[in-house]
Amino acid sequence: MNWKNSVSRYGSLSIGVHWLMVLLFVAVYGTMELHELFEKGSDTREAMKTWHFMLGLLVFVLVWLRLAARLSGPAPAIQPELPNLQQLSSRLLHLALYALMIGMPLIGWLILSAAGKPIPFFGLELPALISENKDLAEQLEELHEVIGTTGYFLIGLHTVAALYHHYITRDNTLTRMLPERK
Repeated sequence: MNWKNSVSRYGSLSIGVHWLMVLLFVAVYGTMELHELFEKGSDTREAMKTWHFMLGLLVFVLVWLRLAARLSGPAPAIQPELPNLQQLSSRLLHLALYALMIGMPLIGWLILSAAGKPIPFFGLELPALISENKDLAEQLEELHEVIGTTGYFLIGLHTVAALYHHYITRDNTLTRMLPERK
């Protein structure tokens, strides 16, 4: 399989990064949801939060590779062609998902910075983006939670749309992003 996108399907780089991002989203959301099961201040709860931070920042790193892969060639055409309204809604949803992948980690980084906490990243400590400001940290945390909840809906809508196209309209929307069968 070619690593670059072609007119008929996404390249292996786009496909690989897409599915890696799916796993990362599961892990990022999972660590944040599961940390609630553990007692405040416990090592396990703190470890889950640290993993949430690091995996979220990994999303931020990989989104740039994803964008580069996306721009490495043409977007494969959907056959049969979608109606204009579906094309527009698809573009808007993808734009919102990219905003989520860029914005959420940045807001998380800003939260830790404003809270005066270390910013862990797999053995490194990233620099603070802003100076300590507890009030701003709380406001950013509320925004992060609202956007995180919105992310569930965006990801769900993206998934439902892919399955709708695969099973109902029976076009190639989903198969363009699946690994090639031998």
